[in-house]
Amino acid sequence: MLLHLDPPVDTILAVTVGAVLATLGGFVATEMEARLRRKERERGAALLFGELLTALATIIRIADQSRGHGDPFGPFTLRMLRAAQRETDAYERNRGALYDLRDGRLRLEIHVLMVRTGLALEGVFETTADLAEIGSALRKDAGDSGSEARSERLAHDRIAAFEAAVESVGEFRSLLGKLEKLGGVSFEDAYEFSGNPYPEMASPA
Repeated sequence: MLLHLDPPVDTILAVTVGAVLATLGGFVATEMEARLRRKERERGAALLFGELLTALATIIRIADQSRGHGDPFGPFTLRMLRAAQRETDAYERNRGALYDLRDGRLRLEIHVLMVRTGLALEGVFETTADLAEIGSALRKDAGDSGSEARSERLAHDRIAAFEAAVESVGEFRSLLGKLEKLGGVSFEDAYEFSGNPYPEMASPA
């Protein structure tokens, strides 16, 4: 005589429901964990680029201030601009982190402004090197009118390149506002800080 040990229907249903719920629970937990990781990466990217933009804006603003004292493109100003260029180099090294920012327009705005700033800084250094070379030639031949005319054009181009860099970082503020929301911090105080490289010349209160 054969024994039929078929499990009750309610037992099969309970096992099936349990398996479905366990699968759904695992899927939901995995999805929540992935979202949390994406959000954390986005926050990290917002902090990174927010700090880069803030540092770059601050350095160029100090360099702009220094142009009003002595040689507009003297050693101090050029040192500050080299520091600014290092910030653009840091951006290039970390550019891949841009893709952790989900806002495509924000990514594009950051990249375009950083490229514009980097090109402007390169323009300053290239014209400065060319001016030094022409200056050396003019010291040997003071009557070289062609070199004098080229020197004037380069001096004008250098000013234009510097002002382009200043204009670019002036547009950082709107980007920093967006990055603040993603990073959960404020860059306002750091952005406003520019320091005074010539405190002894500050106006009396």
